[in-house]
Amino acid sequence: MVGGVCQKKIAVQDLEVGMFVSDLDRPWHQTPFPIQGFHIRSEDDIRALVSYCKWVSVDVAETRDSVELSKIAPQAFGSRTSRKNEGREKVQLPPLSIREPVKYRAVTTLKREMKTSKKLLSDAGVALERLYASANTREAQDLRPVAAVINKMVHSVIRQPDALLWLSRMQQHDSHVYRHALNTSVWALICGRQLGLNEGLLNHLGLGCLLSQVGKTQLSEDLLNREGQLGAEEYAQYQTYVEKGMAILEGTGLSRAVLSVVQGHRERHNGSGYPCGIHGDRIPLLAKIAGLAEFFESLIEPRENQSEPMTPARAVTLLYDMRNIEFQDELVEGFIRAIGIYPTGSLVELTDGQRGVVVSHAPERRLWPRVMVMTGRDHAPLKTAKVVDLAKYNEGRSATEILAIKECLAHGTEGLNPAGYDVTGGESRWNVSRLIGR
Repeated sequence: MVGGVCQKKIAVQDLEVGMFVSDLDRPWHQTPFPIQGFHIRSEDDIRALVSYCKWVSVDVAETRDSVELSKIAPQAFGSRTSRKNEGREKVQLPPLSIREPVKYRAVTTLKREMKTSKKLLSDAGVALERLYASANTREAQDLRPVAAVINKMVHSVIRQPDALLWLSRMQQHDSHVYRHALNTSVWALICGRQLGLNEGLLNHLGLGCLLSQVGKTQLSEDLLNREGQLGAEEYAQYQTYVEKGMAILEGTGLSRAVLSVVQGHRERHNGSGYPCGIHGDRIPLLAKIAGLAEFFESLIEPRENQSEPMTPARAVTLLYDMRNIEFQDELVEGFIRAIGIYPTGSLVELTDGQRGVVVSHAPERRLWPRVMVMTGRDHAPLKTAKVVDLAKYNEGRSATEILAIKECLAHGTEGLNPAGYDVTGGESRWNVSRLIGR
């Protein structure tokens, strides 16, 4: 009888597919594994671990009867994520190939880019509201304002990806549909930037994400409000929003690439998606990225009263668990490299008890981002927040002195409102509330 989950130390040569690796014999950031804690899903995973480690810790279900580790069935190994993907087909594709990938680098600071782009999301919201309103009345669609906003968003993400992500995590909007489309677009653009998509493709991707929800204007408000609680017939009706969206956008002159995002953002790697149930390389690349971004956004920002939002760290772990099942593995790993283990805007608690919000991260230091600390070790709010660069702070420190993230906290955790603080950056003081217009 299962009584809980504990850690067992095991030699890497004794690992088996199905085990959950929860710790290594070296710091995670010194390995290529994009998340801290993951399921072994193939022999390739075991070979990768063997090349970097001598032993690891695995999560294993505690039983009332003491048994040897080697006799425990794979299903007994504990999981920190949902098991909704079990039993689904895995689809292996050849390595992803991006034609003439662009290697981007940040050319401005977070502070400067936030000032430059502080109105972008509000402008995008206004443009979307007007577009979706005209879709409801079957008026001729003028996509120029939305396309112009996306072009500015693309330039912002190219210059400094953390700024727009921060702003999107802090912004509020009355309509879930608009907020969902906007945030999905930001996640997708950041992933596309990481993959090296050129500026033109990023524009197609972002515009497609903004337009992907337009078909929901043709569904009843009641149906949308019960999105996660629909019966079979209602869910079939809900799924028609994709085709309704395509019908609305017909004849607008949109490129095939943009329409492929609208058409394919709910298709899945193993064919379990809709409306066509296509799989693998039959799904256009931009639609795959949009689908991944849209799914991630739905995990961390579900509709109110639908389900508890996941912490971003838990959502990242779930995505990694779904690689080559619902989402192509290379895209999942590229997405995680782009947003980090603890994405910008994530509320976190540090190992010394201080709490704050992730401001930015560096791919080479996935577990040590920059954190805006907002409480003391006793969780009492600070009068003035401070930014701690964990990577720099931990340079030259021993293992016992290292300051790291202990856990990711739920959105809305009491006493953690980033918009209420003046933040002292490395060079100057800036006010988050003023920058995002709240």
